[in-house]
Amino acid sequence: MTEHVDVLIVGAGLSGIGAAWRLQRQRPGDTYAILEARDAIGGTWDLFRYPGIRSDSDMYTLSYPFRPWREPESLASGEKIRRYIQETADEAGITAKIRFGTRVTRATWSSTKSRWTVHTASGDILTSNFLYGCAGYYDYEHGYQPDFPGIAEYTGRLVHPQSWPADLDWTGKRVIVIGSGATAVTLVPAMAADAAHVTMLQRSPTYVTPLPGRDAVAVLARRLLPPHAANRVARAKNILLTQAFYQLARHRPRLVRRALREIALRFLKDPAYVDEHFKPRYDPWDQRLCVIPSGDLYRSIRTGRASVVTDHIDTFTPSGIRLRSGAVLDADVVVSATGLSLLPVGGIELVVDGVTVDVGGSVSYRGLMLGGVPNFAYCIGYVNASWTLRADLSHRYVLKLLDHMDQHDLAAATPVTPEGTGRPLLDLSSGYVQRALDLFPRQGDHDPWLIRQNYLRDVLTTPRADVTRDMSFTPRSGLAHDAAALRGSDSAPGSTSVSGSPKVV
Repeated sequence: MTEHVDVLIVGAGLSGIGAAWRLQRQRPGDTYAILEARDAIGGTWDLFRYPGIRSDSDMYTLSYPFRPWREPESLASGEKIRRYIQETADEAGITAKIRFGTRVTRATWSSTKSRWTVHTASGDILTSNFLYGCAGYYDYEHGYQPDFPGIAEYTGRLVHPQSWPADLDWTGKRVIVIGSGATAVTLVPAMAADAAHVTMLQRSPTYVTPLPGRDAVAVLARRLLPPHAANRVARAKNILLTQAFYQLARHRPRLVRRALREIALRFLKDPAYVDEHFKPRYDPWDQRLCVIPSGDLYRSIRTGRASVVTDHIDTFTPSGIRLRSGAVLDADVVVSATGLSLLPVGGIELVVDGVTVDVGGSVSYRGLMLGGVPNFAYCIGYVNASWTLRADLSHRYVLKLLDHMDQHDLAAATPVTPEGTGRPLLDLSSGYVQRALDLFPRQGDHDPWLIRQNYLRDVLTTPRADVTRDMSFTPRSGLAHDAAALRGSDSAPGSTSVSGSPKVV
């Protein structure tokens, strides 16, 4: 017998646990299950185990608004974040609802039944009224690995941060970290403490910005206020500062460029070194800024335990890497921190009434649903702020939609695809985003199809958003229509307006 639940959540990471918590609190009568491909809670924070793994957003905004962050660090280790998610699930009784080792491969929607049928890699089948994808957008199976010339000739240890080997010992060894993104700037100071030397090899510079490891405002607030109130103060302060800095960077990029250069100079004391290795060609926030807690990367460079080389790889050699400039870097260990591969909606094949949905050819509705796809939502965070800020707004919107459907006896809600599309869903020039643009839906050119990376605006408008706008609904009474009538109609059975059709591969 196929098991049925009201809501099926895919993913037991930061987003999935947050969605389950909101669902239990707001709609206690709903049945639900969480399908998790891995064998543990945590998602990204369980997957990545490389040295120094930590948040690149402050924990007062990355944590759940309903469960204050109580640890002293503002930028927390991956282990502490994983434990925080686990404890949240355990305390709320969510853990018992998770099916571990259950990877969703395919989900098919039937308009005659207004129901999803979800297939897993292990052969299990579940059905649900609503499907909510909370698996993020990383490909958990494969990181991005360029095919460097001569890589097969290298005799040292080559590793990728996404598949970090537990037995790797870099003590006293020469290490090269290829890349200059968030992973690389985390790895370099973490490995430099024990390695003979760590070289960060980058093709071009990246903006980095130091942040204190501990938040002085949060520390003071905790002394004066109860935990929830103190967390709200720290959270509000960090939201305002982050959004103000982002807007300043977009509108006054030269000013922010100068400020970031001055900060680097305070640590490194060498203008030529800063201009060669920490002066990007692009404007701040064309790509996500990399955070370095208390300037740890800069400090590792100042002590001589780490260095930066800006050049292109010509070829790997048996003992290291030869650069285009002719210089040779010898290494016992090479870490290929070359980026991630993205995968929309957790890699699930979506099929609506026998038609496979082309996610990359779809249009995103409010940044959380797809035009023409009924009773389906997916969760992604901001590119310019903490993931959880947007994820929590998405959870609340989905629940508002479900409440509306119950109140009006509706079986299905389908965003009606608009004419024309705008810019990509993920509006960054970062390589990992650019490589996957065709896989993700696009934005439209007007609300509710236009996505603004602005939490201050969204936190005011999303809770008040009209869930009926550009939305087609199917009454539960309409499910009684016969199949012949359905085949002769351009719209879903009993729908109150014509729905956009899912695009086909």
